[in-house]
Amino acid sequence: GFSAGACGYGEFGRNVNDANVAGVSRLWKNGTGCGGCYQVRCKAPELCTDEGVNIVVTDYGEGDHTDFILSPRAYGRMARPNCAPELYKYGVVDVEYKRIPCRYAGYNIVVKVKEHSKYPDYLAVVLLYQAGQYDVAAVEIWQEDCKQWRGMRRAYGAVFDVVTPPKGELKLRFQLASSVETTWVESKSVIPGEWKAGATYDSNVQLN
Repeated sequence: GFSAGACGYGEFGRNVNDANVAGVSRLWKNGTGCGGCYQVRCKAPELCTDEGVNIVVTDYGEGDHTDFILSPRAYGRMARPNCAPELYKYGVVDVEYKRIPCRYAGYNIVVKVKEHSKYPDYLAVVLLYQAGQYDVAAVEIWQEDCKQWRGMRRAYGAVFDVVTPPKGELKLRFQLASSVETTWVESKSVIPGEWKAGATYDSNVQLN
C-alpha cells in the first residue's frame, strides 16, 4: 500500500500486535475489514505449527490470488522452530484461517485525528485499538445545534471525515458490526474543542 497504508493507520499499522500484521484483498470489505484479527496457519505441517500466527488487518493487498499478504515477521511466525528459512523459500503457501477477537490489554479505543485535518474546517479521524470481534461500520458526530447525530463519510479504509465539523467539544459514536449483531457505542469522553491534527484522544470505550 501507500505510506499511510490503505486503512490509514500509518505507523500504528506497521507496528501494532508486535508487527504481526497483514494486508488482505477479499477480506478488506471496502475498508470495513480494517482492524480485524485472524488466526492464520499454513498447511505445510512439516514446516508450520498448529497455532500459526494471530494477525491484525492493517492494509489492502493482493497478489497471486492470495487472501493474506503477511508482514515478513508474521509469515515467519507460522513456522516451527528453526524452519522459518525454509518457509520463506516458499513465498506463497496455502493457509487456513478464522476470525478471532482482537486483544489490546490496557487500551481503550483511541481516536486519532489524521494529520491532513484542517482545524476548524475539516476533521478526519481513524480508530485505533479496535478490540473484540467487531467491524466499525460507521462513525457519527453529535450536532449540538440541531440535537442529532450526523454521519461521517468513510473517506478511505478506516478513515472517517466531515467538512465543517461542529464547534466546541466533539462527541462521537461508532456503529459496530459482527456476524451476530450490530450496535452503536458512544464515546464516554469528548474530543476537545480545540483539537489538533495528529493528536490522539482516548474514547474511554473498551470492547471485549
